[in-house]
Amino acid sequence: MGQRFGRRHRLDGFATLYQSRLLSLEAHYAGPEDDDKMVGFLPHCTFNLNARAASIDTPLHALLPFAHLDHVHPDAIIALAASAGGETATRDIWGGRIGWLPWKRPGYTLGIQLRDYVRANPGLEGVMLAGHGIICWGDSAKTCYEHTIGLIADAANFLNRKLAGKPAFGGAVLKSPSQDRAAVAADLMPRLRGLMTGTRRKVGHFSDDSETLEFVNSRDFEHLAAVGTSCPDHFLRTKIAPLTLDPAKLRDDGYLAAKLAEYRVMYAAYYERCKRPNSPAMRDANPVVVLVPGLGRITFATDKTTARLAGEFYGNAINVMRGAEAIGGYIGLDEQEAFDIEYWLLEEAKLQRVPAPKPMVGRIALVTGGAGGIGAASAARLLADGACVMLADHDAAALEDIRAAFAKRFGKDVVRAAVCDVTDEAQVQAAFDACAREFGGLDILVANAGVASSAPIEETTVDLWNRNYSVLAEGYFLTSRAAWPLLKRMKEQGGSAVVFIGSKNGVAAATNASAYASAKAAANHLARCLALEGAPEGIRVNVVNPDAVIRGSKIWDGDWRQERAGAHGIDPGDELEAHYRNRSMLKRDVLPEDIAEAVYFLASDMSAKSTGNMINVDAGNAQAFTR
Repeated sequence: MGQRFGRRHRLDGFATLYQSRLLSLEAHYAGPEDDDKMVGFLPHCTFNLNARAASIDTPLHALLPFAHLDHVHPDAIIALAASAGGETATRDIWGGRIGWLPWKRPGYTLGIQLRDYVRANPGLEGVMLAGHGIICWGDSAKTCYEHTIGLIADAANFLNRKLAGKPAFGGAVLKSPSQDRAAVAADLMPRLRGLMTGTRRKVGHFSDDSETLEFVNSRDFEHLAAVGTSCPDHFLRTKIAPLTLDPAKLRDDGYLAAKLAEYRVMYAAYYERCKRPNSPAMRDANPVVVLVPGLGRITFATDKTTARLAGEFYGNAINVMRGAEAIGGYIGLDEQEAFDIEYWLLEEAKLQRVPAPKPMVGRIALVTGGAGGIGAASAARLLADGACVMLADHDAAALEDIRAAFAKRFGKDVVRAAVCDVTDEAQVQAAFDACAREFGGLDILVANAGVASSAPIEETTVDLWNRNYSVLAEGYFLTSRAAWPLLKRMKEQGGSAVVFIGSKNGVAAATNASAYASAKAAANHLARCLALEGAPEGIRVNVVNPDAVIRGSKIWDGDWRQERAGAHGIDPGDELEAHYRNRSMLKRDVLPEDIAEAVYFLASDMSAKSTGNMINVDAGNAQAFTR
């Protein structure tokens, strides 16, 4: 079975408090009903005006008389803490060195119970807390750390011996899992996402790791999935239980809609059964975790990082279930206990302190020509306000440079890249499939991939003509067609947006540029046609017409610069930039970031009632006035 269980460590900031003040709080504690009240006293114990909030587990540490303590919950430990055989296994592994306390919700009462238990059992080296993890101690940070990792290793070795040679989860019942799981996920995730109606759009995360596949393909899968997660850290991120789907019905939208509706009814019933008089209002009733035999695990949340973390936590839960089943049976949290944690007023207060999400959080965009000046600027503008972005470009090296820069600037979760020549139908489809698989669907298409050429009509070859039309007309058609099924899925979520990057030359004739200008005009008219076709599906289609965006432009770094300078009889260096600046009515340079602002406006809800429109960002050009 391999080394199923191991050590996990996380570095984070720490709260700082006066120990003497913490110990004095007991005078204000009258019993379990005071748990919430006691949390309110913790800020009064703060040392050095440290703004980091103290953990709910602070009493577990503060009330014990040891110099150094660790409270950890790696998979091997939680497998013991969440098993019917966990207490027995604890004695088998450590004899009487490690104690056992039954489940109690985190808080001051648990801290008091732990302190009293340790007092009554001198010589203990640690205590297993059912459903929580383990707490242990030492005379120094080093000895405490070594003790902790030793205990984790003991638990892991014990479980691995129990698992050796035995089929996990009752053995496999699905012998031939899907070999093209990526394609199935790319098809399924947008379907689910479009059906998850609520206050905010979702972003998805897909995993088909071997541990998840072993679980979803097993005999005990349905039973164990229904039990839910057992550790509060897991539960708060994965909900009361996952949604499970029949792999034979994934193409049936009616089936998917019914399963999601069934889950929401289940969740609402759980809320009604368990709510207290002062419980917060019911939150989003859609599932977070979706499990599919033969496929793997999909998680949805309002942003990519949260979706990824939810998936990782459920992966931990699978590992816990595997170990817990090996020693006596997996135990989930009691339903009322689970509810009281999920809707704990302290948890609600924490949620209320979270800053409001940026406007584009939950939106997914694909930008063609994403490694160029306008494409990269547009992607950066969307990312800056919280969108997830799939960059597509035919230049693999430049694309990777931009992706890496954006990952560093905005975070690796929110940006992906796909090498894509927009004239290649297969590559276009592959880019959109990758976007669906990586993020769960699509809300925004920015069609920006470009090419430009300049030649008198007598020198315009068929190849030159076709090269302009293949990128600027057919390329926009292919990307729009591939995006359409994904965009349609978002009708009930408020709709979606397509933004074409046109050109001043698409509405105003240009000397020695008939191929380029007419291809841009074709793309602009395609946008108008798509605006008509998309309106019933909630798809808005608009155009931004730039002019002379020279700085940062890959097109203007090539032959186009020489050709346009030649057409105007001027030097291609600074004189060309000055020519376009002085030609404009406002006498200003137009930059990629200027175009990006217009793209953002048309992609956002600020233009929710606009479609079939063009915005010129050209510093003013009377020839390009729309009529």
